[in-house]
Amino acid sequence: MTRFIVVPQWQGSPSSRAMRLIDGAEAIAGDLPRSAVTRIEVAAEAGEALGTGIRRLSTLTRVRDAITAALAESDETAIVIGGDCAVALPAITHAAGRHSDLAVVWFDAHADLHTEDSSPSGALAGMALRAVSTPGTFAPTAAVPASRVVLAGARTFDDAEAAHRDSGGVHHLTASALTDPTALAAAVAATGAAAVHIHVDLDVLDPAGIAGVLEPVPFGVSAGELTAAIGALRAQLPLVGASIAGFAPASPDAAVDDLGTILRIVGALA
Repeated sequence: MTRFIVVPQWQGSPSSRAMRLIDGAEAIAGDLPRSAVTRIEVAAEAGEALGTGIRRLSTLTRVRDAITAALAESDETAIVIGGDCAVALPAITHAAGRHSDLAVVWFDAHADLHTEDSSPSGALAGMALRAVSTPGTFAPTAAVPASRVVLAGARTFDDAEAAHRDSGGVHHLTASALTDPTALAAAVAATGAAAVHIHVDLDVLDPAGIAGVLEPVPFGVSAGELTAAIGALRAQLPLVGASIAGFAPASPDAAVDDLGTILRIVGALA
C-alpha cells in the first residue's frame, strides 16, 4: 500500500509566485484516497536564513523534521507530494537509511545542483539534488553517493551546476535520451544500485503537456515518455520511495486542466 504525504511547502522555491505551490499540493491531495493521505502543516511565515546561505531556513527545517517524523510512523512506501523540490530531501534520507544501496533518479528541467556558496537565489530547491550527495547545512550527511544519482530530463544549467555535472558529480540523461524508455533503467543499472527513489519535478514535462509550473522550459519530455521510463525502471528495481513537486496552477480552478496528467504520473509511481 502507498502512503501519500502532502506538503504544501513554498519556502524553498526561488519564484516570486511560489505560493501557488500551496494550491498545487492541495489540488493533487484532493484526488488522492483520503485514508492514505497524511498532511504536513507548513507555517505561513517565510522564515529566516539563520546566518546561512539558505533563505527561509528556519521554516524549511521545521517542515523537514515533520516529514521525517511522518515517514517514520509507517513501513508503507511513501510518495511525498510538494510543494517545492526540497520536500524530496527528507524522503530520500529516509529511504537511504533503509536501503544502503539506494539510487536516486531526479526528473527535473532544472539541475538543482547549486550549493549555498554558488546559489544566486539562496533558494533550497535549487540546491536540493546537490544536497542528496554533498553534505551541507540542511542535510549534514550525504544520503547517497553521487555515483548513484541520475539527473533525468534537465535542460537548463547555471555555470556552477554544469561544472559539477561535467566533473562527474551526477549522471545526466537528456530529455531526448528519454525517448528510449529503457535508457533510464540502463543508467540506473550501471550504478549498481538495488533499490531506487524517484523524484519528479513536473517541469521536466514539455510545456505543451502541462501549464501549471512556475518556470517552464521548452523541449521537455512527454507524460507518456516519463511514465514509460518509470515503468521500465520499476520492472528492473524496487521503488522504495518517491516524490512529486512543482505543481503551481495559476488558480485553484485552473488546476483541473493538469490533474489528469499528474494523476497518470502518480499512478506510475504508486
